[in-house]
Amino acid sequence: MQASWSRRRFLQVTSASAAAALFATRRAAAAERFAGFDVGLQSYTFREFPIDKALEEINKLGLHSVELFDAHFPAKSPDAAIEAMKSKTAGLGIKMRGHGVNPMTKDHEANRRWFEFAKKAGIRNISADPHEDSFDSLDKLCEEYQIRIAIHNHGPGARYDKVADVLNAVKGHHPLIGACADLGHYIRSAEDPVRVINLLEGRLYGIHLKDFAEQKSKTEGVILGKGHLDVAGVFKALRKVNFPADGCLALEYEENPKDPIADVQACLAAAEEGAKKSV
Repeated sequence: MQASWSRRRFLQVTSASAAAALFATRRAAAAERFAGFDVGLQSYTFREFPIDKALEEINKLGLHSVELFDAHFPAKSPDAAIEAMKSKTAGLGIKMRGHGVNPMTKDHEANRRWFEFAKKAGIRNISADPHEDSFDSLDKLCEEYQIRIAIHNHGPGARYDKVADVLNAVKGHHPLIGACADLGHYIRSAEDPVRVINLLEGRLYGIHLKDFAEQKSKTEGVILGKGHLDVAGVFKALRKVNFPADGCLALEYEENPKDPIADVQACLAAAEEGAKKSV
């Protein structure tokens, strides 16, 4: 019995060491590729793919971080499924940086379930669309769990349309309540993404890298830099505001969901170029 336990423990430690070494290798590659930024993917980009296929493609793209959305990784997952996802991502050298976008209400115990899930999964950033009456609850939970809530803007007509809406929402609240700035939706809201990043300094915990063709509600998603996004300006601003190393910086591409790979590769190439120009 003792020998069997020791062997299992040895395998666990060996596996953890291998995963740590893989993460270190991937971090070094990202530091060179994106000039120090850890650019990952919002898995909604691959929403037509099952999760295993989505993670496989993220790995092939040479990325090592992901923000998962609930259809790919349900917050109601049992503990065994959470452990399986942790093992799966670790085996690919992919860090789960975030999860969302998730609803938050005044129901404290319902909110707690999101935090419990994130804690078990090892996720630091929850991108969220919190109701106005949820903040007393979120103040307490952010303090208790030391997990961030990043308010996601969803464009014209949404609760958080303009950057001023997010700034007003977080004022006076726990410092771990901040923003996940969807740069594409800010373009749809006729906001300048670079200005948005600068205004959110100190409260910016997530980015959805995204570009749209026009500054209006109904428009088309395009390759980064082909619309209204100043890609180099974005990375310069992220560097200026000291975007946290454990924040969630994720490309999200909404077009062509059945076969987005070539477009995602083009977006990542533009991100590479922009990041290197920001140095």
